[in-house]
Amino acid sequence: MSEAAADCLFCRIVAGQVPAQVLRRSARTWSLQDIAPQAPFHVLVVPTDHHRDIAALTSADPGLAGELLAEAVAVAQANELTQGGYRIVLNTGAQAGQTVFHVHAHVLGGRGFSWPPG
Repeated sequence: MSEAAADCLFCRIVAGQVPAQVLRRSARTWSLQDIAPQAPFHVLVVPTDHHRDIAALTSADPGLAGELLAEAVAVAQANELTQGGYRIVLNTGAQAGQTVFHVHAHVLGGRGFSWPPG
């Protein structure tokens, strides 16, 4: 694990150093319950490889970026969110609300959402 990844919460979860409620695993992603849910359904889809944000991930591994989104959709479908709708959020940078600097997609559902967000 790199020095940056050693300090990363999600890298430590993937390495088994920090417990988490894991819902699903694919070859390159993990889906975890959010510990501070913002909706009745709130799951994080996290790639196992460390990338700071979606811009870094897309630059380094566009295929994994696609897998991340595909897994977010699969999580929504597996939890029957497609009928009422759901939101996938990728925060990039502190000003956008990113607090863990390891790219992750929030899958939110189970309530109505307004627009614009935030």
